[in-house]
Amino acid sequence: MQLAGIPLALIGAVFLSVGAQLQHRGVTKVESDRGGASAGLGVAHLAALLTRPSWVLGTVMLGLAIVFQLGALAFSPLIIVQPLGAIALVLTAVINARTHSVRLNPASVRAIVACVGGVGLFVTVAALVAGEKPVTDGDLVVILGLLAVVLVVFGGAFALGRHRTRAVFFIVAAGFIYGFVATLAKVIINRVQNGHVEWLTILCGVALLVGTALGAYFVQNAYSSGPPDLVIAGLTVIDPMVAIGIGIVVLGEAAGAPLWAVLGFIAAGLLAVWGVFQLARHHPQLQN
Repeated sequence: MQLAGIPLALIGAVFLSVGAQLQHRGVTKVESDRGGASAGLGVAHLAALLTRPSWVLGTVMLGLAIVFQLGALAFSPLIIVQPLGAIALVLTAVINARTHSVRLNPASVRAIVACVGGVGLFVTVAALVAGEKPVTDGDLVVILGLLAVVLVVFGGAFALGRHRTRAVFFIVAAGFIYGFVATLAKVIINRVQNGHVEWLTILCGVALLVGTALGAYFVQNAYSSGPPDLVIAGLTVIDPMVAIGIGIVVLGEAAGAPLWAVLGFIAAGLLAVWGVFQLARHHPQLQN
């Protein structure tokens, strides 16, 4: 049954890809009408996004992607579900290339292959050794504490250097935050399924909403400074790596994994992250 979440996660990846393209189009249009946002999107930019049909439709698509991801998490371990979002990278790269008449150069193609290949290897190893374990209150406290540190670090870095931030910063920040959001979503689903809803579960829900809001703001800023396939590359690699790291270290979803599996995790993670930074360096839309 733990593999039942895979098709739901793949459907969610399709919605994620289309939604990212539409949101990117909306952000680009708003910046064209109202001027760029070198210090990050302001209130006026955010309000204008609500009037852009493409952005609103993209947001609906991303909402559907979240629904399917939550459905996948209800069946399968976090360590299997999260990396499957990398399928969205391929779809987004194809859609973006056709939409903007951009021909991906060989370096960009290699980077995308590295991202998807690394995540694919990670999923394969995880499917063989992963399993769910009960989440204790102590585990939740650790996760919430780590999330608080992440929010303070990235929020503070943005506040202090907002005039110098680039797409990679927003992508890394959103990826880290969404990794925790996915973990909290999985925990909340697990507790609700087992009828274990108390103050700590509610606190997780509040933290999930805060993380989602800040992560969404960083994503919109990433769209304003980078192509959608680069944004999706970062999110679908960094997000699952963070979530899986939490699943392995805190939740023990890969407890007792053999040495070959550990080495496989490390190699796959390094390959996927290398692909993200190579795409950020060589993407044709960032060479102008």
